[in-house]
Amino acid sequence: RKQHEQLRVLADYVIGRHYPHLAERADKYARFFAELVERTARLIAQWQAVGWAHGVMNTDNMSILGLTLDYGPFGFLDDYDPGFICNHSDHNGRYAFNQQPYIGLWNLSCLAQALLPLAEKEDLKASLDRYTPLCEGRYMELMRAKFGLIETKEEDASLIQDLLALMHLHHVDYTNLFRMLGSFQSGVASLNEPLRDCFVDRAAFDQWASRYKERLREEGSRDEDRQARMNCVNPKYILRNYLAQTAIEKAQQKDFSEIDRLLVLLQTPYHDQPGMEAYAAAPPNWGKHLSVSCSS
Repeated sequence: RKQHEQLRVLADYVIGRHYPHLAERADKYARFFAELVERTARLIAQWQAVGWAHGVMNTDNMSILGLTLDYGPFGFLDDYDPGFICNHSDHNGRYAFNQQPYIGLWNLSCLAQALLPLAEKEDLKASLDRYTPLCEGRYMELMRAKFGLIETKEEDASLIQDLLALMHLHHVDYTNLFRMLGSFQSGVASLNEPLRDCFVDRAAFDQWASRYKERLREEGSRDEDRQARMNCVNPKYILRNYLAQTAIEKAQQKDFSEIDRLLVLLQTPYHDQPGMEAYAAAPPNWGKHLSVSCSS
């Protein structure tokens, strides 16, 4: 519509209110976009690491601050499925779990187009070019932490991806597996039976576990220290859709006790909470892969 002056007023308002450190810069519009690219890349890396799907990543559902905006059809992964679709109206999987990093870049590209009257095209493109390395780099940092790794090694990517592939093949619960991985014993293999039991092909897991054991040996950290670190980044409790649905159904009957219970539980999702083990269990069959909508 070529409403360039209105665009400038809006951009100045956003920068003045939310990016005030840029307000006096001559290149404030380009710098604002560069910061937003970095925030969005880091945000979506966090989504991918924790196993969370937004569901409806339209351009107008993205935050100008790089924050998560929930419009209803979100969902945490149950069994690890990179193609998980949580929005029942997303028939083609545009916003599937594994598409989120790409959609983040697409949405930023649309914003860059809108900012062309205010910033140099080359500056906007340079920021967009940084998105994928930023997102992938942050994702690897987060995943190393989930695996209890401190040092950075080139082979970490294959170690991580190979376990995810096994989890996908054997329909292993994403959140629970990583919580259990914290208890991996690098010395006494028999103590890893609960982990092995998650996989139909135990031999395949054993092969991966031998690589993981060697990687841990290279770092030299004690199992107890590693578990403490991992339990700080691998939640025990998440808001699974079936838990939310159960709470909704009770609330519709004027019983809000389940909402109150979930509120308390999810305030400390990384801590063991006595008497709440049922909320950490994998969902029943009816509760897996529930698709929801914007009105949910």
